[in-house]
Amino acid sequence: MSIVKLNNNGVKNATAFGSITGLGSMTFIKKLTASSSATLSFVDGSSGVTLDNSYKEYLFTFNNIHPATDGSTFQFNMSIDSGSNYNVAKTSSSILVYHFENDGAAGLQYDANRDLAQGTGFQDITEQQDNDNDSSASGTLHLFNPSSTTFVKHFITDSSMVRDGAKLYATKNAGYGNTTSAVDAIRFQMSSGNIDAGDICLYGIA
Repeated sequence: MSIVKLNNNGVKNATAFGSITGLGSMTFIKKLTASSSATLSFVDGSSGVTLDNSYKEYLFTFNNIHPATDGSTFQFNMSIDSGSNYNVAKTSSSILVYHFENDGAAGLQYDANRDLAQGTGFQDITEQQDNDNDSSASGTLHLFNPSSTTFVKHFITDSSMVRDGAKLYATKNAGYGNTTSAVDAIRFQMSSGNIDAGDICLYGIA
């Protein structure tokens, strides 16, 4: 079977995945593991972290983030001064999808509680999380061209989590950090209490 790939040079046909060339590559940069951690921070040039013009897109994956405090929310913020301050103004929109295990309710809605309008506080990634032993959240944060000194800094988050023991919540946030200064650090935290467990990995996408 032929696979068709579109790129800037037109259309290419391939008969096997291995024969496709020119696709962007993803490079692992750094992994941080939470252990009752107040914050997890990725600062360019510190502890092997690259967050500069080496890549136009950066991907953070978070796996089984477990809060110490019941009802807290997983969040992030950006810094333009190597982590001295995490207070970049952000404008964002949030969508919530939910489905209960007993099929008692399901829905899709705009989530005004999670969006920001030129807010400098931390951006929520998830809904409120349980701290039950079997509850956690996983997902991704895409950050685009953070080193640009011309454009604002676009981001997209996706998450999946369990709430109240038997309810699936999936969230998507899209927005931008309203700064033309280079973003050189990202911090993750819970809205209350520590990140009890979980890990966050950073990748650069060519």
